[in-house]
Amino acid sequence: MSPQPAVLVLEDGRTFRGEAYGARGETVGEAVFATGMTGYQETLTDPSYHRQVVVMTAPHIGNTGVNDEDGESDRIWVAGYVVRDPARRPSSWRSRGGLGDELAGQGVVGISGVDTRALTRHLRERGAMRVGISSADPDPERLLAKVLDSPSMRGADLAREVSTAAAYTVPAIGDRRFRIAAVDLGIKTMTPRRLAERRIETLVLPATTTAAELLAVHADGVFFSNGPGDPATADYAVDLMRAAIEVRTPTFGICFGHQILGRALGLGTYKLGYGHRGVNQPVQDRRTGRVAITAHNHGFAVDAPIDEPFRTPYGAAEVSHVGLNDGVVEGLRCLDRPAFSVQYHPEAAAGPHDADPLFDSFVELMSR
Repeated sequence: MSPQPAVLVLEDGRTFRGEAYGARGETVGEAVFATGMTGYQETLTDPSYHRQVVVMTAPHIGNTGVNDEDGESDRIWVAGYVVRDPARRPSSWRSRGGLGDELAGQGVVGISGVDTRALTRHLRERGAMRVGISSADPDPERLLAKVLDSPSMRGADLAREVSTAAAYTVPAIGDRRFRIAAVDLGIKTMTPRRLAERRIETLVLPATTTAAELLAVHADGVFFSNGPGDPATADYAVDLMRAAIEVRTPTFGICFGHQILGRALGLGTYKLGYGHRGVNQPVQDRRTGRVAITAHNHGFAVDAPIDEPFRTPYGAAEVSHVGLNDGVVEGLRCLDRPAFSVQYHPEAAAGPHDADPLFDSFVELMSR
């Protein structure tokens, strides 16, 4: 059976041709690139990638197939997938099938045979932009018109689209030490697991939970997860964050949750040129000087003064972590309330695990 031609068109008109990979058809979304050489299954199933077309910079993808253990949710969330050289067959004792078949089974349109490094360089120079992939219609002009008609990520309220519809509990491993509420803005499976390892029971709540419902839980701590979309649209999450801070409940936010803490403190957010995505981002703790290599997936950032503490409605706060590649704010710490956040992913499936001790910091905050 001969390969089916496919075309990829960016909103600035640049076009790449390749072969259909995964489902046949057509898709549009925001083109972003991920630099990890491993962990593609975790990337695909991360709800933070909702409505994004992911370009894998590493050339060879799919060699370990897919399994039942590594998914970060119960489905693939990416809007499309771009690879250069897909594995012809999986090679892993844990594999239960090939990546291409999994993409096709879940209706994810992809393209292979693309120079993904050239595409990555283009996105680095021009910024993340809308994109379309089609194996149904080879005409790039018609596809470009559909791309230009698609919505932008700026102003997109997506956290509610990926959040759980009903609350559920992840039990602690061993004797329960604490019980927390986790606001699901796009939470990954590994996060409650990391907490369970620390004897924490996690009640995962929908993003649409009200402040009164959150406070009625009487949790020992509140966690705000990662998630997709523009944080400027998520007033409902900001209201929950403020409710937790006002009653001095120990609070920890990551990724989207970090941006929500920034907004709750009165700070603004902005869209990055091409975002941070991958498993090799160096971040410095400004208090200790220590550098951690961290996993990221975000296209927005918090605008905060880096060099000195600043005033908020809840007392003083400071920037606790900074990205060494571009100086982006990567962490916030309240000095007068028990609340902190980081822009990256300390659960770090599939790695690295330099930031895992942040969960211990959350435990310490609750222990006080």
